[in-house]
Amino acid sequence: MNYRKLFSFLQTSQREPIPGRADMVRNDAGGFTFALDDWKRLDRFLVLGSEGGTYYASERKLTHDNADTMLRALQADGLRAVARVVEISQAARAPKNDPALFALAMAAGMGDDATRAAALAALPKVARTASHLFVFAEYVEGFRGWGRGLRRAVADWYLAMPLERLVLQAVKYKARGEKDRRWSNRDLLRLAHPEAPAGDVARRALFDRIVRPDGEAPLPAGLEQLAAAEELARATDARAAARLIVEHRLPREAVPSELQRAPEVWTALLADMPMTAMLRSLGRMASIGLLVKGSGAEKTVRERLADRARLKAARVHPIHVLLALAMYGRGQGLRGGLSWTPAPSVLDALDAAFYVAFKGIVPAGKRVAIGLDVSGSMTMGMVAGTPLVPRVAAAAMAMITSATEPGTLVWAFAERMVPIAISPRQRLDDVVKATSDLPFGATDVALPMLHALETRAEVDAFVVYTDNETWAGAVHPVQALKRYRDRTGIAAKLVVVGMTSTGFTVADPQDGGMLDVVGFDASAPQLIADFIGDRL
Repeated sequence: MNYRKLFSFLQTSQREPIPGRADMVRNDAGGFTFALDDWKRLDRFLVLGSEGGTYYASERKLTHDNADTMLRALQADGLRAVARVVEISQAARAPKNDPALFALAMAAGMGDDATRAAALAALPKVARTASHLFVFAEYVEGFRGWGRGLRRAVADWYLAMPLERLVLQAVKYKARGEKDRRWSNRDLLRLAHPEAPAGDVARRALFDRIVRPDGEAPLPAGLEQLAAAEELARATDARAAARLIVEHRLPREAVPSELQRAPEVWTALLADMPMTAMLRSLGRMASIGLLVKGSGAEKTVRERLADRARLKAARVHPIHVLLALAMYGRGQGLRGGLSWTPAPSVLDALDAAFYVAFKGIVPAGKRVAIGLDVSGSMTMGMVAGTPLVPRVAAAAMAMITSATEPGTLVWAFAERMVPIAISPRQRLDDVVKATSDLPFGATDVALPMLHALETRAEVDAFVVYTDNETWAGAVHPVQALKRYRDRTGIAAKLVVVGMTSTGFTVADPQDGGMLDVVGFDASAPQLIADFIGDRL
């Protein structure tokens, strides 16, 4: 009998914990990894959400697990939890704001007195639009009733917002929310009863018009945009509609459906269209012939996508650019009969904008190997509620580091190494396609380190994009990294980029040379570069 095969500190099956490591837990795939603390898992949820679940955990289970995490954070330090929600939401680090709104609603209902007060005071910072406010109203009812404090917070939201912005909220969000969200501005005003000062004639008139939309009383000065929106709702001529749109900076939501196929209407909308709305509307504009090469609209789109300051001011998250690239490049919509021929110049501009949206990243100047987990579990779930699955989103995000650090090695793995031909010189839609076509398999996150040893690759840092559901290996990732360090003499680091909001990581919390970060957090690439460049 060879006892070494049954018990070893240096080589342990991923189906078992490393001897002496009581901090290892069984992940949802049956392998043993390390547990994230509640604050790190809260970050994952706030950035990635839980829509779609994972390969091993249903959407319901994943949401419940993350809600339990938030509840423990509130019990441990409610003010810290609220501050974290506000920080991630305001910095636009997450692709969607819904997880932050859910967490804030939980704090407003489940925290102690000080936490509830802090959560309600933070409402304007997290719910920055009426659409956000509707989502918060839906979520908060799961944790508390509409008491005086909550009504006052909603009333203050309407009273504190600058009038010009509030008018736009009234114009854009007239109807009730999407899907099962039942709130509207009218509902909340009737519930909260905000009372504008007697001298604030325009705000009082705006509230009255929202609550009584069929009113015919003349609108006072300050509400010209609302009056123009009401006129536009009755318009039947595209040229007249375009004139109103340009003169009063009206959004697409104010345009009657029968006029939304008119090129002159979309030309007028593009003149003042917000960046995120432009990204969502590329297919629509292309389908009516606006984005042909050399057109004014095509030039406008390219120039805006290249404008770093505009992207930053508009809080454009990189995943929104990636989605626009994927959708526009398809040449047809997901639903309906829209189709178009993508303009190569626009595709190139979108590709460049993806990198720009991550802001300027200072290179680490190190030898880096990227490991892309392309196992079967990485093909399930929705990254931050988008149609992107983790393996595709991981490949796109990995290109940031690959483009920043010259000579970066890029490997794909599952239960074995998978050849993959991608480089930062490729356009992102080609990278996404190359990743999507790879075969599936079980998960062994130790493979990048073992492969580096086998091929004698000199690596200062391994950056692994994974869901942390590893289980198939004969050696744990941390043991494989130690073996690499010992045999090469290189104090290699390991960065684990979590692509789902589970509570697991293969990064050893006791090893200062390992770091766990959240996938598609807009701040992650710079954090990775700082860590591997010894700047943290």
